[in-house]
Formats: sequence, structure tokens, C-alpha cells
Amino acid sequence: MKIVVAGASGLIGRALVAALRGRGDQVIRLMRRAPAASDEAEWDPVAGVVDAAKIDGCDAWVNLAGENIAAGRWTEFRRRRIWNSRTDATRTLVVALDRVTRKPAVLVNASAVGIYSERGDEELTEASAIGHGFLPEVCFAWETHAEGAARRGVRVAMLRFGVVLAAEGGALGKMLPVFRLGLGGRVGSGRQWMSWIGLDDAVAAILRAVDDARLRGPVNVVAPRAVTNVEFTARLAAALRRPAVLPVPAWALRTMFGEMADETILASTRVRPAKLVEAGFVFRDGDLDSALRRALQP
Repeated sequence: MKIVVAGASGLIGRALVAALRGRGDQVIRLMRRAPAASDEAEWDPVAGVVDAAKIDGCDAWVNLAGENIAAGRWTEFRRRRIWNSRTDATRTLVVALDRVTRKPAVLVNASAVGIYSERGDEELTEASAIGHGFLPEVCFAWETHAEGAARRGVRVAMLRFGVVLAAEGGALGKMLPVFRLGLGGRVGSGRQWMSWIGLDDAVAAILRAVDDARLRGPVNVVAPRAVTNVEFTARLAAALRRPAVLPVPAWALRTMFGEMADETILASTRVRPAKLVEAGFVFRDGDLDSALRRALQP
């Protein structure tokens, strides 16, 4: 297949490109600069510009583009960057569907379990209502723009990612230096649920969404069993053979990060991958210990 990838330089994007090439697919990476290789195409999502001729006739478009939500306190400037980076990229691709002679069979568009927001112990599936707050609003706008492709006759799969576990980046990458020093511990009460997914399984879910016509609409990309923050920190410390006895109080996180702390680090989101399970998806790392061992492999 010939597949377009936006956000190819990110944590998931790099792994996805490698997996696509590994199975024999041709990849066109969208870059925000002049192309430097034959597998690159230029685009400017802020201006709504993409090289439609270069992506015309591709079998699938995968959009992983978006500003890091956890890079710092959500100032008004950061809020605009987070929102616009997702909606601009998705809108640009959807509008480009009107300019190609052969549309892709599917648009796989990233989203996040942040759409559900703080829900305590409630088990959430793709049929659950969306939550309230900045992240649910961002994800709802993101998915609404993606649905424009469905109105143009393209299957759309909106992958709601949980916390992706990889040592080289994301939340785990930020935790590792602290935990390796033996300075880690639960966050806040530690009772909040964390919905996670190993990097390999996250990539496999994208490939499945590209290939499987049954996957459309929202798709939760999380492991079958969420864990509490207390359990996660204990398992991570055990994997590193370090103690985890220094809790981080909620007030300290709110002082440092403001609203971002409540909607990300302290939020309890217990999500199940109902559609993936129904489609027969087999998780490589369905338990947390296995996922951590793989992520921490040298």
C-alpha cells in the first residue's frame, strides 16, 4: 500500500513509519519544509496547504499531527497552539480530499482518551459520553473536523490513544529519570485510573485501523486493563528495582501546572478498548509488566 503519514517525526509517527516500511508499504511523510527526499511531501497546516498531487492516489492517510499537551502550563498561547495544531492539520487533510483524483480508502485520525475527562471509577467505552473541560473540547473539535472525510465518502477511524508507554518519550520518558534515582512515588491520591498502551500495540492498532474496514468512528487505543496511579508507580519502580516512596501532592502539581494537572496527571479515566476487542485485535502487551519490560529494553 501507499500511505500518507502526518506527524511522522513524533514518538508514534517514527515507530509507525518503520512498521509500515517493514511490512512493505510505501510511505509519504508530510513535512513542514521543502522535501529533502522522495518519500516526503510539503505541507503547511496553518495556511491550509498540502501538496495534493504528491498524496493523490494513496490508499490511506494517517494523521498524528498535534502539539504536545503536556509541554507546560496551559497559558492562552499554549491553548491556542494545542487546539490549532490539531484542527488545522485535520481540516487541511479533509479539504485536500476535494483536490485529489482518487481519495484514500481511509483516514486514520488521532484523538485521545482525554475526551472522556475525569470520570472516577466509571468504565468507559466508545459509546460513553464525552466529558467536560479543555481536553474534551479539543478532542471533540478534532474528531468533528475528521468526520468531514466521512461526508466525502472516506472511512474515518478516530483513534483515542491512552498514555503510550515508551522510554524514549511521552509520559514514561519524563518519569524514568526520577524513578531511576529512587525519587518516584504516587501522584496525588494515587487512586486515579490510568489508561495506557504499549508503543508496539499503539502502532499495531493504527495498522489494524488502516486495514480493517470494520473499524470506523471512535476507537479506544488502550490496553484491556487500566491501572491506578498507585499500581502503575509500584510496577514501574519494581521494573527498575528502585523504591517508590516519595508521593507528589496534588497541590504541588496544581501550583506548577494549573488546570493541566487536573485534566491530565490527576484525572481518573478508566477506558476499555471495546471496538478493538470486538474486532479480534490481539495485544502484544496486554499486561502492564510486559509493556514496561518491553519499553525498558536497551
